[in-house]
Amino acid sequence: MQEKARLLREIEEEFRATAGYTGRRRLSPMVREALAAVPRQEFVPPELREEAYGNVPLPIGHGQTISQPYIVALMTDLLDPAPAHRVLEVGTGCGYQAAVLAELVAQVYSVEVVPDLGEAAAARLRRLGYDNVSVRLGDGGQGWPEAAPFDGILVTAAADAIPEALVAQLAAGGRMVIPVDGPDAGQDLLLVTKGDDGAVRSEPVLPVAFVPLVRPRASTD
Repeated sequence: MQEKARLLREIEEEFRATAGYTGRRRLSPMVREALAAVPRQEFVPPELREEAYGNVPLPIGHGQTISQPYIVALMTDLLDPAPAHRVLEVGTGCGYQAAVLAELVAQVYSVEVVPDLGEAAAARLRRLGYDNVSVRLGDGGQGWPEAAPFDGILVTAAADAIPEALVAQLAAGGRMVIPVDGPDAGQDLLLVTKGDDGAVRSEPVLPVAFVPLVRPRASTD
């Protein structure tokens, strides 16, 4: 497909252009193959299918978006995924990021707070044969404790701070990629690593713009 090939070239060009921020001049061949394998047109609303292979985010309803393909590629690449890994995704959305991860790792656990999105994504992923993705509805900021620890955690919406529950569920030697509100009006994409001794370190990678991480409201009853 010419549109997909063009998109992959654009992603590789953007990797080179942002290497001064990210430290990653080249897209991993494994991640490139995963992006090539996933039919992005299946994850966008029908009326936007002609735009599926543009390097831009697109609306998917409920105030949410399918992320820009370059950002999906970068966040996936920063996880350094390996075939035996188990990865937690916070914010299933339409399921596209989960599908990309599923091409690379053994198991993906994905949490979505919006029922309509989560149910539709789970059905879509099943239909497309991604049987190594489990989707649940709930507060992604609380992670998936019974499936922890995770080799990687990827958060697809901006949090006001790194959720402590997610840090606790990250395995020793694991990596988390998460957009977080900055001290001013912007957001930073952070790479959070946990050493074998349990020490946690975070570093900014790139200024970004994500929809906010939606958390359920506490009950007042």
